[in-house]
Amino acid sequence: MAWLYILYSKSVNKYYVGITTKEPEKRLKKHNIKYYENQYTSIADDWEIKLSILCSDIKVARTMELYVKRMKSRKFIEKLIENETEMAKFIEMHKEIAN
Repeated sequence: MAWLYILYSKSVNKYYVGITTKEPEKRLKKHNIKYYENQYTSIADDWEIKLSILCSDIKVARTMELYVKRMKSRKFIEKLIENETEMAKFIEMHKEIAN
């Protein structure tokens, strides 16, 4: 099992997209204490989970992560977070890729 997760920091008004094989809440704590010192998330300490999607394996999570990052679109990320129909289509599309 693995998760795709999207974090948001109000202080820098930015999103971060990542994957993990541990619970996203555990990963969030590490981001907020700047455990990943020289990484993008070290710019803030108020990250919150806006979306997490449980995936069948790390390969599927990575494919989803790369898709979101390739979109380079804040609007796309916000649509995934706010619109259940869009999120369901996104998940379904990647289930097909995994099979």
